[in-house]
Amino acid sequence: MTTTTPPAPQQTNNNSSNTKAWVIDLVLLAALWGASFLFMRMGAAEFGALPTAAARVSIGALFLFPLMMLRGQGAALVQHWRATMGIGVFNSGLPFALFSFALLTINSSLAAVLNATAPMFGALVAWVWFRERPDNWRLVGLAIGFTGVVMLASGNAGLRHGDGAGNNAALWAIGACLLACLCYGIAASATRRYLTGVPPLATATGSQIGASLLLAVPAIVYWPQHMPSLRAWLAILALGVLCTGVAYFLFFRLIERAGPARALTVTFLLPVFATFYGVVFLDESITQWMLVCAAVIVCGVGLSTGFIAPKSKRAANDSTAKS
Repeated sequence: MTTTTPPAPQQTNNNSSNTKAWVIDLVLLAALWGASFLFMRMGAAEFGALPTAAARVSIGALFLFPLMMLRGQGAALVQHWRATMGIGVFNSGLPFALFSFALLTINSSLAAVLNATAPMFGALVAWVWFRERPDNWRLVGLAIGFTGVVMLASGNAGLRHGDGAGNNAALWAIGACLLACLCYGIAASATRRYLTGVPPLATATGSQIGASLLLAVPAIVYWPQHMPSLRAWLAILALGVLCTGVAYFLFFRLIERAGPARALTVTFLLPVFATFYGVVFLDESITQWMLVCAAVIVCGVGLSTGFIAPKSKRAANDSTAKS
């Protein structure tokens, strides 16, 4: 049996189709995770922050568990259950609760912009944990990104209250968002330290189970006394199935198709979708100052993660790769 080499045009078409596939996954993932801020705000308004987060991770776990079993990754979860469930506290439980709390006060678009700082916190945690000092340009990016956060907080952009008490509550909400992003950074380094080589679907499922266990009792204690509306229930269902279950599946498929570096670019698209949803469905107002701050933050994230680099640095990296 002989093999033939496909003609060049066919290879080009295959590469083009592969690129198109992961780009579609990237856009869908950004659309789903951007919608999570819309649904969290809708759900938290009637359920409260803790029940909203608990319902989200519980539904996500129920969605992911059968997928994990069908993929034959149940044994991996059993073997690494302590690490996966423990990391779930920082990867899902605490961040989802903190963002749900924040969205009781601030706009969904502002929360999404603050969420974009997660890679910067990841770089800081890796610096402390693994002694991976960022290069000078990445340090500049960290400084620029956090400057944008300070600008955003001091300018009262995207707040839902105008009085002094509301502004104080908004500052607490912004702090909650940043703490959630710090949790994401801790979870990323912990996953690298304890779960390297573990199938990602097992990691995702175990993390949702761990987060569900963390939030179960608080959710029962703070469960709303009055039955939430159908709108709120549908928002919670969408959070769990679409923004957690389906989104995680897309995320891991994106990593397989395009690699982790390209998958991380979802951070830049997510605020765009969240802002669009907030304006269209929640009548949120977007100020020029908020757009300026968002641009500063995105530039900082780009530099701190290496997605944006000076030409001289890119040329040095290219020459190193070729040698």
